[in-house]
Amino acid sequence: MFENLTDRLSQSLRSITGKAKLSEDNIQDGLREVRRALLEADVALSVVQEFTDKVKFRAVGQEVSKSLSPGQAFIKIVQAELQSLMGETNEELDLKATPPAVMLMAGLQGAGKTTTVAKLALWLKNTQKKSVMVVSADVYRPAAIQQLETLAGEVGAIFFPSDTSQKPEQIVTDAIAEAKKQFVDVLFVDTAGRLAIDEAMMAEIKALHSVANPVETLFVVDSMTGQDAANTAKVFNESLPLTGVILTKTDGDARGGAALSVRQITGKPIKFMGIGEKIDELEAFHPDRVASRILGMGDVLSLIEDVEKKVDKEKAEKLAKKIKRGQRFDLEDFKEQLQQMQNMGGMANMLDKMPGLNDAQKAAAGMVDDKSFSRMEAIINSMTSKERRRPELLNGSRKRRITQGSGTSIQDLNRLLKQHKQMQKMMKKMKGGKMANMMRGLGGMGGASPPGGMSRM
Repeated sequence: MFENLTDRLSQSLRSITGKAKLSEDNIQDGLREVRRALLEADVALSVVQEFTDKVKFRAVGQEVSKSLSPGQAFIKIVQAELQSLMGETNEELDLKATPPAVMLMAGLQGAGKTTTVAKLALWLKNTQKKSVMVVSADVYRPAAIQQLETLAGEVGAIFFPSDTSQKPEQIVTDAIAEAKKQFVDVLFVDTAGRLAIDEAMMAEIKALHSVANPVETLFVVDSMTGQDAANTAKVFNESLPLTGVILTKTDGDARGGAALSVRQITGKPIKFMGIGEKIDELEAFHPDRVASRILGMGDVLSLIEDVEKKVDKEKAEKLAKKIKRGQRFDLEDFKEQLQQMQNMGGMANMLDKMPGLNDAQKAAAGMVDDKSFSRMEAIINSMTSKERRRPELLNGSRKRRITQGSGTSIQDLNRLLKQHKQMQKMMKKMKGGKMANMMRGLGGMGGASPPGGMSRM
């Protein structure tokens, strides 16, 4: 997420951090690079100008000149201003209304509204223990209604049926009545999108807003459209009283222009961001954590939350005890660690949140793509349980059988065995309490760290 911006800002700030003293001249050089990095990230020009003016004002004042480490103080200012630009703190959904709390979803076609409804429903169920009903008022695309019904089944939300012969306002009125009857906590109304903003679309959604009287009117926007996302949100905000924005597809957004422009241009907070295609890949938007990620400082809090939600604690504890007793770390254990990492969103998601990695370490670990995990898992699945426990048994004929069964090559298998051996050595060195404590504390992440030298399969 935001890789290009992170790389450019890191380069820009590196030249300043080593300065014993900051002057207006060397700050100006650094800010020029920061400005260029933000513009290349498709951040709106007005936002860039205001941001750099604020950083300069603070940097040439007493704040930096009195610091023992002016370079570090400058980065701290940049981080604080990035955070301020995106809204300081996470703004939660308003759930205090008398049930059902109606949430109206707005946005252009293709932004990911319907999927986001399902993601939010799951998030509310898991984190807030709320009962959720969903309804589609999109009478122009039958597929949209069917998609929402399917997704509602996946996340365990109540689906209120609708069809293309009905009026959107009547659908919403009926859904609210049913939600009250069933004592549902939250009702999501998925509205029709268009390929572009038009008067008919705005008139319809205004009418729906009047009928629904929602506590939240959320604008869903594709982050990869950059500052266009912020400009589209602004147009919607002029017609609807938006309460927040949800950025989708941030996992594919290497620039970050939308995240840095939306709040400033619309005045509305970013409340969530979609970080992947899976139904559970939605995160509350925390400006301080995103600012830290953009500057390459990681995001430990989100990483810990991922571990708490997605790592199997029993398996982690079992492995910790096994290692502490000095037992061998076998291929079955290795496979479990690969699965734990995939549960946490894969290597790219973990690296994005991992603090303290230098460029070389990120590049090396980044060579392990999530497809290689699946390939390694297929290889291990093609082995017998005896072979998984004792990989030294793997002679030529066994290797041929395993690679044929998994659709891989002998080189793939040999590479996996080498990687397993490297991790096994690491486990042996750490078989004392240190390893066990780490496994318990991180719920398995200690064993899930990328083995040294792991390369693309």
